[in-house]
Amino acid sequence: MAKKKIEKVVNKLEEQELESVLKSQDSIGRTVQQIGMLESDKHELLHTLASLRTEQEKIKGELEEKYGSININLNDGSFEEIKADKQEEEK
Repeated sequence: MAKKKIEKVVNKLEEQELESVLKSQDSIGRTVQQIGMLESDKHELLHTLASLRTEQEKIKGELEEKYGSININLNDGSFEEIKADKQEEEK
């Protein structure tokens, strides 16, 4: 018995269509890579922010130890004491 040869028909995109698909895929890949880089930068910045906030809390503690509870005018460095009744309202 003779075997029949089965031919598989291969369909292909036109060259311009293939180039368009490849260009689009490349753009997506580059964009995803940029997002990853930005996320990495964001992660690093969030750690930096946490460190800065920790440092700020340390400074606030030192100032509170020296001057008590105060409100500071950041423009000129002047401050006024926070009265006990205001402290209770804030809680």
